[in-house]
Amino acid sequence: MKELQYLNQYFIKYRGRLLAGLLITIIATIFTIVVPKKIGDSVDVVRAYVNGDITDLAYVKSELLENILLIVGATLLSAFFTFLMRQTIIVVSRHVEFDLKNRIFQQYERLSLSFYKQNRTGDLMNRISEDVSKVRLYVGPAVMYSTRTITLFVVAISYMFYTAPVLTAYAIAPLPILSVLIYKLSVEINKKSTAVQQYLSKLTSFTQESFSGVAVIKAYGIEPRTNENFADLAEGSREKNIDLAKVQALFFPLMILLIGVSNIMVIYIGGQRFIDGKIEVGTIVEFLIYVNMLTWPVAVVGFVSSMIQRAEASQKRINEFLSEKPSVKNQTEAKTPIKGKITFDNLSYTYPDTNITALKNVSFTVNPGETLSIIGHTGSGKSTILELIGRLYDVQKGTLKIDDIPVKELNLDSLRGNIGYVPQDAFLFSDSIKNNIRFGKEEADEAEVIQAAKRAAVHKNIIGFSKGYDTILGERGITLSGGQKQRVSIARAIIKDPQILLFDDCLSAVDTETEEEILNNLHEISQDKTTIIVSHRISSAKNANKIIVLDEGEIIQQGTHNQLLNEEGYYKELYAKQLSEKEM
Repeated sequence: MKELQYLNQYFIKYRGRLLAGLLITIIATIFTIVVPKKIGDSVDVVRAYVNGDITDLAYVKSELLENILLIVGATLLSAFFTFLMRQTIIVVSRHVEFDLKNRIFQQYERLSLSFYKQNRTGDLMNRISEDVSKVRLYVGPAVMYSTRTITLFVVAISYMFYTAPVLTAYAIAPLPILSVLIYKLSVEINKKSTAVQQYLSKLTSFTQESFSGVAVIKAYGIEPRTNENFADLAEGSREKNIDLAKVQALFFPLMILLIGVSNIMVIYIGGQRFIDGKIEVGTIVEFLIYVNMLTWPVAVVGFVSSMIQRAEASQKRINEFLSEKPSVKNQTEAKTPIKGKITFDNLSYTYPDTNITALKNVSFTVNPGETLSIIGHTGSGKSTILELIGRLYDVQKGTLKIDDIPVKELNLDSLRGNIGYVPQDAFLFSDSIKNNIRFGKEEADEAEVIQAAKRAAVHKNIIGFSKGYDTILGERGITLSGGQKQRVSIARAIIKDPQILLFDDCLSAVDTETEEEILNNLHEISQDKTTIIVSHRISSAKNANKIIVLDEGEIIQQGTHNQLLNEEGYYKELYAKQLSEKEM
């Protein structure tokens, strides 16, 4: 249970409720144990009357009525305290589940972008859902059943030993054998539970990717191949679950066998001792009820053992992610004001996961109120520059300064809070268009939302929808066209009113007229802001204060639009090519 030690903090947090729950469990169990004693007493009273040892029928009726009332009362009280037991311990397990899911989600938010490149979405989802559910069973039902079992064993067996020690010894003799077998089965369950959870993660990841890429699957007509791949994974998952089920299936046959042996022992040994006059018939009846009453606790030992083993396997998977350290850390808690001056000084960057060098000795400066455009081939390092400014990755070699301060020394929340970033692949949430724009500024009113949409040249499209700004988008904004998604993303960045605006080829899906309108609006709102525009189009770059051209991570040209047109090179060739395409 080494991995489950992580949960001790939650046991401490909810110790008051847990202790109350444990006390209630003990009380409920004690009331349950009263019933067999009173049934045994009733049998002895009836036998004494039948044998003539008691001749007063009224006395017998009185004793039986009293015992019946005690049995009914004890049963009702046991049921009431059992209800309270579940209301305390099971509710605590739900609180722990809530806390643990939030802890995992917060950890996911803390982890850096590189973590998500190395792990699949389906696996991340499985750990926060299925694995946490397995852990909750340990915190709630396992604790509850264990307490009930221990209490029942201690009280019932103590009473049984007090009443008939020899008979008790025979009755419980099979239990140690069962304990050893359960231990061995639990070890196997732990191994097989881990395999089941790993396969479930693979299955979840494959399903999630298939749903996200369903358009590609249909376009390429690869449904049969996808189905085959899914069937292979499902078959593997089925086999692992069957292996687990086979091991778990041994519990109940073992329980029934050994409880049956205990019953035979009680009847045989108890019968002999009754014949010898050492015990009463009522005692045999009591012991039969007690032995069968212990059937569920014995079964629970296996059930709880299985839950604990599966929870251990799941918590181990959870701990793997909780122990991950973000590669990008906030170095200072103090808020830092951001004005927007950006300086790259001889900066180089290599992606650790692919070992691809994206930037080589890049140097430039952008002052507040200026616009920088970055032009270059696909894979030349343009997007990497924006990601480093937002500190999605940390600088490896060289220097990146914001307002003449190394970016690592800035408060991370202050930095990102002052950046409006529009990625190349516009991501929208399954929410209304209004709320997607408000993502940039949660407290924005409707007028601000509309103003931002107008500046992004998407207002006319939105009001054309039947529900306007309240239109609910499909997953990843699939309801909108590529250009509309880009413009909603631009509106989201504009409404934030940040000091730094970063646009990563976010006008590629719009026509030239709309592009011109958006660029003119951006020119107005970015007078006192730092703006960096990554683009493949000269039309998006030409009005910038400075233009740099990247090739394989190196700056090969820089200057204004007119300066670059007056020198031979990539920029002039690209301009001529795009001009001829426009004329055609």
